[in-house]
Amino acid sequence: MSFTKIDHYEKEYIDAHHDSALNVTAGVADQPIINPHFRKSKKRKLTTDEYVDGILRGDITILSQAITLVESSNPDHYAQAQEIIERCLPHAGHSVRIGITGVPGAGKSTFIEAIGNMVTSLRHKLAVLAIDPSSERSGGSILGDKTRMESISSNPNVFIRPSPSAGSLGGVARKTRETIVLCEAAGFDVIFIETVGVGQSETAVHSMVDMFMLLQISGAGDELQGIKRGIMEMADMMVITKADGENVHKAELAKTQFQGALRLFPMAESEWRPKVYTCSSVAQTGLEEVWKGVEEFLDHTERNGYFQHNRNRQNKYWMYESINEALRNSFYQDPEIEKRIADYEKRVLDARLSSFVAAKELLDIYFKDKSSNC
Repeated sequence: MSFTKIDHYEKEYIDAHHDSALNVTAGVADQPIINPHFRKSKKRKLTTDEYVDGILRGDITILSQAITLVESSNPDHYAQAQEIIERCLPHAGHSVRIGITGVPGAGKSTFIEAIGNMVTSLRHKLAVLAIDPSSERSGGSILGDKTRMESISSNPNVFIRPSPSAGSLGGVARKTRETIVLCEAAGFDVIFIETVGVGQSETAVHSMVDMFMLLQISGAGDELQGIKRGIMEMADMMVITKADGENVHKAELAKTQFQGALRLFPMAESEWRPKVYTCSSVAQTGLEEVWKGVEEFLDHTERNGYFQHNRNRQNKYWMYESINEALRNSFYQDPEIEKRIADYEKRVLDARLSSFVAAKELLDIYFKDKSSNC
C-alpha cells in the first residue's frame, strides 16, 4: 500500500473506521531529488598569471589544476597550458628525476611510500608521478596510488599525481615530461616517476629521467627471461624488494644472481656499473643503502659530465617528439583529411586500394591543402 497516494476505496475504509487503531496516515507528497533553491556556481577560470604565480609559490591546488590543463585533450586548453609551461621553464631543472619500474607485484607503490618518507626526512620535497594503466575496453583508470600510499598522502612535502595512460603511452610520456617542469617550478627537488609496469612505457620514461631504477622480486627469474635483457640494460640500479622474514635468504641469492648478470653487459655510456640492493619496505630495512646508492650514482654522473649530457640529449629528443606529435595532430585535424579519410579506410579494407597508396594520396591532399592556404 502506498503512503503517498490513497485511492477511493481506501479513503472509504478510513472514513468508516476512523476510530480504529488501524488508521492509515496519508503521508506526504514526493519530494524533489534536487533542492529547487540550489544554484550551481560557475567556477571562475584562472588566468595564466594566476596559474604561474600559484605554481611558483608552491600552491598544490593550483599546481594540480595546471597539470589537469596540461593533460586535457580539449584544444581550447592547449594554448594556455603551453604558455604556463613556457613561463615555468626558467624555474625548472633543479631536481633529481628517478624512474621506478618493476613487474606487477614487486611492490612499487609500497617501496615509493617507504623511501618517500625517508627522502622527506632529509628535507627534500618529493613529487610522485604515477602512470596508471587504463582499461582497453572502458578507457577508465583506477588512479589508486593515493590510496596505496596512505602514509605519505598527507605529508605536506609530498605531491602525488596519478595519471591515466589512456592507451597512449607516447602522449602520456609527453604530458608527464611537462608535468615534471611544473613540479620543479613548484619547488619539488626529487621527482619519482612510477611506470605502468614492465612494458613499452619504460623506454618513454627512461628518456625523461636522470636515473632508472628496476625493482625485482626473488624467485621470479624464470618468468622474467623474456623481458629481463631489455629492461636490465636500461637500469642504473636494481632493488630486490620484500627481503624480510623467510624471504631474506632468497633475496640475497637473487641479488648475487642479478649482480652477476649485470657484469655481463657492456659498460654504459655513463661509465657506471649498476649495483643491486635488497630492502624491505614493510620492515624499513635497506632503504638508507638504496638512497645512498642513488646519491653515489648522481655524484658519479655529475663529476664525469654525463648528467648534463643526458639531459641535453633528452631535450633534443623531446623537441623532435613534440614536432612529430604536432604534425600528426595537424594532419588528422585537417578538414580535407577528416572528410576523406573514412572513404580511404573503407577502400583499403575492401582491398580496392593498398595502404601505402592510400597514405600517399592522403598526404598529397594534406600538403596541397596546406600550400593553397599559404
